[in-house]
Amino acid sequence: MPELPEVETTIRELNKNRAFKVLNARFIDVWTDSPKLIKKPKSFKFFKEKIKNKKIKKIWRKGKNIVFTLSDNFYLLIHQKLSGHLLAGKWTREDSQWRPKNPKYLKDRVNTYIHLMFFLNNGGMIALSDLRKFAKVELLKRPEIEKELSAIGIDPLEKGFTFSKFQEALKNKKGEIKKVLMNQQTIAGIGNIYSDEILWEAKINPLRKACNLSKKELKTLYLATKTILKKAIKTKGSSVVDYRRISGEKGGFEKILKVYRKEGQKCPRCGAIIKKTKIGGRTAHYCPNCQK
Repeated sequence: MPELPEVETTIRELNKNRAFKVLNARFIDVWTDSPKLIKKPKSFKFFKEKIKNKKIKKIWRKGKNIVFTLSDNFYLLIHQKLSGHLLAGKWTREDSQWRPKNPKYLKDRVNTYIHLMFFLNNGGMIALSDLRKFAKVELLKRPEIEKELSAIGIDPLEKGFTFSKFQEALKNKKGEIKKVLMNQQTIAGIGNIYSDEILWEAKINPLRKACNLSKKELKTLYLATKTILKKAIKTKGSSVVDYRRISGEKGGFEKILKVYRKEGQKCPRCGAIIKKTKIGGRTAHYCPNCQK
């Protein structure tokens, strides 16, 4: 699932897309072969009618959610879920398939599972490629979007993400620290990949209880969170499985992963063998020697 760095990369690239302008463009049409992707309104026909001619005024992120602020007080929310990612380009429909006019990276297999296509008034197109078709797309009014996003926790990229706020968010949390970091109501945007990498950076075992971490350990964890997420954004995210940038290119952070999916390999810090375990139904990778 795309996490904070991948979603942040997506919105930054949509905001500065060179091929065609996304900001201030208008939606003129939308196509899908999987109406179930549209969660609100439940009628695709109604969705299509309502989004037509809406101007894109702003593109932003809350946690793992991509939000387009539109004209007439509408908001388009896209959560890419497990295998979804947005692409920007131009395609033609041939033999029941979308074929990119400029293939290059867009011909990558994971970029061909297009089940939703938005058409802009400047000739540009925004596609959702989603192998599993689990993504969530909603067209909402302001009160609805506020309600939808209200339960999401503090965002590590916000100016208000101070150590005291981080400490307060983790206060009295009794679960394992990996599980707590991944709780979207506690801290927004962190998932399986980055929780592993953050905990390795901080030298903290993912099985430790959050409430048992000392203030010094919490400070180290806070700094590790900022460090890892900044590195991941700088390298355009991780394309371990399905995620791709809007151009169809892979992100670069997977090349510098330290523990995620590295079980059986040597820890790059101490040389011990990296282990894998399950925590709350999710996989955790860690070094049993230097993560205490």
